[in-house]
Amino acid sequence: MKPFRTRLKEGPILCDGAMGTLLDLYEYPDLPHEIQNLRNPEIVERIHREYIEAGAEIIQTNTFSGNRLRLAQFHYEDKVREINIAGVEIARRAAGKQVYVAGSVGPTGKLLEPLGKLRVAEAREVFREQIGILVETGVDLLILETFVSLSELDAAIDAAKALGVKIPIIAQKAFPEDGAILSGTFPVEVVEHLIGKGVDVVGANCTVGPQRMFSIIRTMYKDGVIMSAQPAAGIPTLLDGRSIYHTTPEYLAQYAKELVQAGVTIIGACCGSTPAHIRAMKRVLEELGTPAPVVRQREPKKPAPKPEGEVVAPSDTGEGRSRFARNIGKKFLTTAELDIPRGLDMSSVIEGARYLEGYGIDAINVTDGARARLRLSPIAISYQVQTHAGIEAITHLATRDRNMISLQSELMSAHTFGLRNILAITGDPTNIGDYPQATSVFDIDSSGLIRAAKAMNEGRDLMGNAIDARTSFLVACAANPMADNMDREIAKMEKKVTAGVDIVFTQPIYELRTLEQFLKRIERWNVPVMVGVLPLRSYKHAEFLHNEIPGMVIPDAIRERLRHAGERAAEEGIEQAIGFLREAKSMVAGAYLMPPFKKYDIVPRILDAIR
Repeated sequence: MKPFRTRLKEGPILCDGAMGTLLDLYEYPDLPHEIQNLRNPEIVERIHREYIEAGAEIIQTNTFSGNRLRLAQFHYEDKVREINIAGVEIARRAAGKQVYVAGSVGPTGKLLEPLGKLRVAEAREVFREQIGILVETGVDLLILETFVSLSELDAAIDAAKALGVKIPIIAQKAFPEDGAILSGTFPVEVVEHLIGKGVDVVGANCTVGPQRMFSIIRTMYKDGVIMSAQPAAGIPTLLDGRSIYHTTPEYLAQYAKELVQAGVTIIGACCGSTPAHIRAMKRVLEELGTPAPVVRQREPKKPAPKPEGEVVAPSDTGEGRSRFARNIGKKFLTTAELDIPRGLDMSSVIEGARYLEGYGIDAINVTDGARARLRLSPIAISYQVQTHAGIEAITHLATRDRNMISLQSELMSAHTFGLRNILAITGDPTNIGDYPQATSVFDIDSSGLIRAAKAMNEGRDLMGNAIDARTSFLVACAANPMADNMDREIAKMEKKVTAGVDIVFTQPIYELRTLEQFLKRIERWNVPVMVGVLPLRSYKHAEFLHNEIPGMVIPDAIRERLRHAGERAAEEGIEQAIGFLREAKSMVAGAYLMPPFKKYDIVPRILDAIR
């Protein structure tokens, strides 16, 4: 074989197709697919040989998920070295001296900070381990593939460079199906960034079928850059838990031809593809001959057209922002949290909101499945409140129940319904709620949700892909000034501030000293605070909150006063709240009132007393 970098200069190179798809078809569906390197190496080798016989000049090792974090999901983290060595040796036996062996490296399967908990340094170490084994065992090149996060792809490249890897590196990003990214400069920026990292080939793979892949590659094209493309065999449907692909070999081959004519040098296929697809692509390449990669003059960059109906970003003119957001710092703001009933009838919430709107409350807090109880969507309730009560909502959104796709969908839906105030929360654990066996998602935490909402205010999603307009969210978060571990609470608060939070809503506070200590610890961030106030109704109420509700602390002195108050306990609770707010008013942006047991008449009494 010629050195791979020499071969790159001579024209199109055909890569193989999917490994997992073939293992499934041969009824070896156990996950991870890489375990078959140890259990059934002859089947893995057979698949490699089928792709070689179909015309592949590059085969990829069965090591895509062979990193420590991916394997740990299946309790195989102790077999990282064994699996990767076997993967290279199997491919090398099949390839002989006529076919290049590419060491396949995929993502960790974890989200990097600040969206997730995995630190970049940890990701680099995970990649360093796997890449070191692949290079040591004798691959001809590395193919870093299916990376949605550019930061994670950077970590893999950095790991390879830190090892002093001399073999060629192909870096492939997975782009979403949504073609909105093609209207801007993002794909070209990705190419320029990756070339700047020192890789040999830049491209895209997986996620999209051949037609969308062609559009992406055409948008990514840059003179002098060697490009690769490995589209999936269309979009699958699920049948009995298996992904079934429908793209024919002829259709995929048709676009392989167009991809090569668009400037792609390395052409292959991804999920859903088989040796039949690669064979059809080989025939197309033979018909084309082996011309040198197409070199075109790139058209001058034009500014992306402004989408119709685009919302002006809040940082520009303030247009589109909520009234609540515009009034921060201009007046003492007040919001009230209403009890959300079970079922579909929200008339009590609407009536409560109308009542409070008449007393000058600025917004209604709409909770999201508080205490893991089944309730109507906070977006639906908030829309009803704003539509039927004429008062703005602060829509709570929990990360517990939704993955990162659904959370971003909810944000866009909220904005479409005219909701502009989002309070990002992690949510209570499901095991305390109506369905203890329910699964908690937690793809991202509240900091990640804050980041998502702020990204949308800039016209992008979490991964930097363009959406059709900018949103104008005020993004709030929660904080507990009485947390058992305040150092940990402040560290979480710092993440939220870094993510871009606009305002903080606290858990109920009962002592001025607690508020002062909290404000002192966060003063360096200069973020406004809505102090939580929950008037106590009785001694038993105070005891319940103090002993049974996580994050609630009722000072001993206050509980004792309620115990001695007897029948006057409810009045004592209101007087305590009034006294606290009178002292706290000058320190905070406003009050977040939580009237208990639907006693909404408490709210105007408290406000009248402090105004």
